[in-house]
Amino acid sequence: MDCFSSSSVPISPRKLRYDLYSYSYQEDSKTPLVINVLASLIERNMARTERIIKNCSWSLSKAISTNIFDCREIPDMTIQSYLERIFRYTRAGPSVYVVAYVYIDRFCQKNHGFRINARNVHRFLITTIMVASKYVEDMNYRNSYFGRVGGLTTNELNKLEVEFLFLMGFKLHVNLSVFDSYCSHLEREVSIGGGYHIERALRCAEEIKAMHRDDAFKLLV
Repeated sequence: MDCFSSSSVPISPRKLRYDLYSYSYQEDSKTPLVINVLASLIERNMARTERIIKNCSWSLSKAISTNIFDCREIPDMTIQSYLERIFRYTRAGPSVYVVAYVYIDRFCQKNHGFRINARNVHRFLITTIMVASKYVEDMNYRNSYFGRVGGLTTNELNKLEVEFLFLMGFKLHVNLSVFDSYCSHLEREVSIGGGYHIERALRCAEEIKAMHRDDAFKLLV
């Protein structure tokens, strides 16, 4: 089965952009600028990968481009458009994309043979963002919904999530200092334009527990 499908019936990846109207979203909602920065970083990373492949032997190039996130047909959708699509249909907050960036960096550092490229980037992003959303957000859509948004079947996304977690060593915790450091890095990426600040409202498990303790204390008082 092809990697992209909106249901159990496979469709061509090139049709993905044309099924936008099958989901409803607020047209007037502003897309977070962090998505633009993340898209730019990933595109530059992919450009470096292409240069590496051109300068490497055939065997090494093949090893770099083969991984569990590969799909048979490269989707006809830019990274920017794909991230905007995920935002429109999941309403994941800016913090989710910062945490996803943390996970992307950790994943690449832990798995040295992995390189983000045109063949794996879409599947890798939807998996990473879904896992980040589960960590950051209080409420989330099911995997089946994320799969439909990302163009995968539920079974495909479930398998990718499990593989991702094991390859990450289940190291998903992001403390506030790490979160702030990645926000600063993203801000530096657009510092030339000036005036852009990444939203830093990370609501991790520790903060939520602290809020619950404060609420309980107020009730007792």
